[in-house]
Amino acid sequence: MAHSHPILPISPGGVRIERVVTSGVFELDGGSWEVDNNVWVIGDDNECFVIDAAHEPVTILSVVGDRHVLGILCTHGHNDHINAVPELVSHTGAAAYLHPADRVLWDQTQEAAPDAELADGQTFAVGDVELRVLHTPGHAPGACCFHVPALDVLFSGDTLFNGGPGATGRSFSDFPTIIDSIRDDLLTLHDRTIVLTGHGDATSIGAEKPHVQEWLDRGH
Repeated sequence: MAHSHPILPISPGGVRIERVVTSGVFELDGGSWEVDNNVWVIGDDNECFVIDAAHEPVTILSVVGDRHVLGILCTHGHNDHINAVPELVSHTGAAAYLHPADRVLWDQTQEAAPDAELADGQTFAVGDVELRVLHTPGHAPGACCFHVPALDVLFSGDTLFNGGPGATGRSFSDFPTIIDSIRDDLLTLHDRTIVLTGHGDATSIGAEKPHVQEWLDRGH
């Protein structure tokens, strides 16, 4: 699949964000679903990070090109977000990062351990911008988001979508926990912050903030 053009303002140092939509199967609790995933590549002309290596390693690598991959950052351990990790690690030599609380999910589908751990408050730098790790459990125990203050961007994985929180009706997920994560760690960001999700369309903190009570009333 062709990737989109950069969708956000480029930093003064030339850091841009590119979206790659890949397709495959999500499997958990004995079920399987056809899904389209958003893979995000953030970097400049020389180096980049890949956020969520999903389904199609060749497609992702075509967007990376000849850039140095600084790391593969996994928002969580569901198979549809990590099933291209081994091939990307093999081709790029980059480390794959996962929060240790999500090893329970990672180990269901991956033979090798992740290369490194994510921790709340940890930072990564590419070009002239910094990504900050926010541990936001609920959809998965080790779910993380990545905030880029310089670009007013949040990579939310499956924690927050356009229209509400990620699913919590499966193993290792919890609705009150995801609400707490969103309310305490995400909705405290600037309203103008663009939310780049793991599936589907982007949203913003300002667009989602008024709807917390609706999410609580519907219970998902």
